Amino acid sequence: MAQVGSAPVRIAAPAPTPDLDSDAWKAGLRRRRLTFQRFLKVRGAALGLGVVLLLVFMAFAAPVLAPHNPNYQDLLSVLQAPSALHPFGTDDLGRDVLSRVIYGSQVSLRVGLISIGVALAGGISIGLLAGFFGGRVDDVLMRVMDAISAFPSLVLALAITAALGAGINNAMIAIGVVYTPLFARLVRSQALTIRELDYCLAARTIGASPLRMMAKHIWPNATAPIIVQASLSVSSAIIVEASLSFLGVGVLPPTASWGSILSQGYQVLEIAPWMALASGGAIFITVLGLNFLGDGLRTSLDPRMSRRGA
Repeated sequence: MAQVGSAPVRIAAPAPTPDLDSDAWKAGLRRRRLTFQRFLKVRGAALGLGVVLLLVFMAFAAPVLAPHNPNYQDLLSVLQAPSALHPFGTDDLGRDVLSRVIYGSQVSLRVGLISIGVALAGGISIGLLAGFFGGRVDDVLMRVMDAISAFPSLVLALAITAALGAGINNAMIAIGVVYTPLFARLVRSQALTIRELDYCLAARTIGASPLRMMAKHIWPNATAPIIVQASLSVSSAIIVEASLSFLGVGVLPPTASWGSILSQGYQVLEIAPWMALASGGAIFITVLGLNFLGDGLRTSLDPRMSRRGA
């Protein structure tokens, strides 16, 4: 308060400026909470999330969880039935099947994430270029993707792995190449739609470069279907890796892999069915959980699917 002459004058305090960053953070947190709540309402989504978290925990904690060395051969305990010492029995070399199944989760998780990561990197780049530029660029890139898609996925992965040589790294490259057209088509379809929206036209009018258009305006608005497709494709990649290992061109022995365990169990299925049941059950539960997770993500990230489910 100030004194002017004989009459006091009250000086108003400046109004507090709104904290825009805090409001934006709270709004984002609220949206994420609502998305997670929609996710949990989807039937089987919580189960799928639990299975995936269990797979990740088992892969990272394999040295602690495995009761035996997965590669230790006890020739006096060949093809033993499940017991307290070996809950899933032993294989034809006396190795503990439970320990090999636990260590096999590391291979499946690694192959699923890295191979789909390779497919995402290639598919997103190709899809953005084809969808944004169109014309001849679109025709050339999409015809290459059509040529790759013309082959059955397992046959193409088998051919690439046979050409590069057996091994987990070559198997991941082969699976990544096989699934690249799937993401390229999906990103291209999103880019064709988004580039014609008003905010993209406005950005192009003020001189935004093609790289900025794709990175700042198109790609951020096309992520939801890509996340859903990636979660579903990880399960398919695990099946393809198991198939390659079953055929002998995937993971090299003595590394534990669900596909190699299934291949060995197939040879002694009549006298030792526990080998095939253990590895086959692990593949079945993992793929089922990833599919449930993908369904939950699709419903929670797509507002139209959320309203339809409600």
